[in-house]
Amino acid sequence: MSALKWQGWLVALVFVAGLLVFAPLGLYVWAGSAPAARPVGAARADVRITGCRIDPASRRVVASVEAVSGFREPGAYVVTVEFREPPAAIPGGVAGSAMPGSPDRTGPAPDERGPQALARIPGVAPAGTERSEVVGPVWPPATIPWCGIAAAEFAPDPPFSPAGV
Repeated sequence: MSALKWQGWLVALVFVAGLLVFAPLGLYVWAGSAPAARPVGAARADVRITGCRIDPASRRVVASVEAVSGFREPGAYVVTVEFREPPAAIPGGVAGSAMPGSPDRTGPAPDERGPQALARIPGVAPAGTERSEVVGPVWPPATIPWCGIAAAEFAPDPPFSPAGV
């Protein structure tokens, strides 16, 4: 075997060995560089009710909603707020302390759901906090309202198109 053939086989062998060593490392770095996506339903953990009151003039329930963004991009939250009488006493908890879908309570059955209203909270920056108020139904006298989050969705702001297009 000539020296040139032997050197050619050596170069090919070193190339294959390099691929076997560095290809998995490259794939590992490439796969780890993608930003982590938040799971579906993560927006629910970012919103909460900060106040629930009856407007004295209109007798309507008014809920204050706060969104603290946990997403990496700016966007808007659409929150479904539910209004009803406080839930019955929860074993091991205080009446009205748990919200539907929380670990303490599975939430009311569909026929027990109260009136709902949507709140849009636009312009929430990453790690930013924005607030909104939601006006609910006219509330009967001598009953205390309960306001809770029924659902929440996050939609990232659309990217801006280049000027002049």
